[in-house]
Amino acid sequence: MLHVGVNGYGTIGKRVADAVRSQPDMTVEGVTKTGPDFAAERASVAGYDLHATDEDAVDAFRAAGLDIAGTVEDLVDASDVIVDATPGGVGAEYRSLYEAHDTPAVFQGAESPDVAEMSFNARSNFEDARDAEYVRVVSCNTTGLSRLLAPLSETYGVKKARATLVRRGGDPDQSGRGPINDILPNPVEVPSHHGPDVQTVFPDLSIDTLGLTVPATLMHVHSVNVTLESAPDVRDVRDLLDAESRVFLVPRRSRIESCGELREYARDAGRPRGDIWENCVWEESITVEGRDFYCFQAIHQEADVVPENVDALRAMFDLADREESVARTNAALGLTDEAVRIEAPGVAADGSGRNR
Repeated sequence: MLHVGVNGYGTIGKRVADAVRSQPDMTVEGVTKTGPDFAAERASVAGYDLHATDEDAVDAFRAAGLDIAGTVEDLVDASDVIVDATPGGVGAEYRSLYEAHDTPAVFQGAESPDVAEMSFNARSNFEDARDAEYVRVVSCNTTGLSRLLAPLSETYGVKKARATLVRRGGDPDQSGRGPINDILPNPVEVPSHHGPDVQTVFPDLSIDTLGLTVPATLMHVHSVNVTLESAPDVRDVRDLLDAESRVFLVPRRSRIESCGELREYARDAGRPRGDIWENCVWEESITVEGRDFYCFQAIHQEADVVPENVDALRAMFDLADREESVARTNAALGLTDEAVRIEAPGVAADGSGRNR
C-alpha cells in the first residue's frame, strides 16, 4: 500500500486526494491547509488527517475546532510520496523539504519543468517515470494536447501540430480572475508557452500554439490542426480516438454544443463535482483534408490532470505498467462504470471505455 501525502487541499489537491483514496493500492496519509476554512472543514469531515503548513497555524486550527495531526513536515516524513498541489511556484520552494526527508514528489503543471526530472503524461511517456524521484504532471492544456497527439503520432506520424487555446478566465471559485469583460490574447507573443510545454513530453514534436483568455469559468476549448505524415481516412481517425479511454467523442445526436452543456451532462451522469476527466472531442468536428487533421476539443481544467497524478505515482514506484495502471485508475474513478461514466445518450455502455 502506497502512503500518499497531499500538500495543498485546493482545486487539484482535493480531487487528487479523493482519487488516491479510491485506488485499491494507495491510501491518503494526510493533507495540508494553510489555515482553517470551509475546505479544511470538508477535508476533516471526509476523514483526511489535517496538517498545518506552518507551526504557527496549529492553534488557529484548534481554535476553529479542527483536529490537527501535525505539520507539513510531519506529513512529508510519514508519507512514501507527496503530491504537491500547492499554487504555482510554491511547489519549487517545497522541494528542499522533500529532499531533506528523502521523500519523492509529484508536482503540477504550474511549476517550471526544471522542478522535476521529467514531465509526465500517462498516455505519452508513462515508462519514463520509472524510478524517478521527482515528476511533474503537465498542465491541463498540455495533458489534453498530449492525449490527442499520442495516438495520432503513433499511428500516422506528426509533421506539424498547431493549436489555438481558448482558455477560461478563471476557475469557478476564482472571483478575482473571472469572468472578465474582455477577450485577451494571452500571451500576445507567438507561440504561447503551451507548445514548449508539450515538447517537454514530446521533445521532437514540431508544434505552435496561440492562447486566448475569454469571459468564462467552465472549461478550455482547443482548435487543433495537425499535419500528419500520412493521409488517413476520417472514419479511421474517429475510430482511433474512440478507442482512447480518456477521450470522449461528443456525438452530434447528443445535441451537446457547449462547455456548459458538457458540465451539465457530467453532473447528470453522477460525476463527483461534475468533473470531466476525459478530453471532450466533438465528433462532427473531426475532419481530414489530405494529411491535415482538424478538431475541436474541450478540456476541464479542474479535472483532467487528476488521473494523471495517480498514474504518475504507479509509474514512479513501478506498481504497474501503463495499460494496467490506466485501467486501474479509470475503474476506481468510474470511467468504466456505467453509472458515472460519460456516454453518448441513447448508446449502450459496455464498460469498455469506447463511445459507440
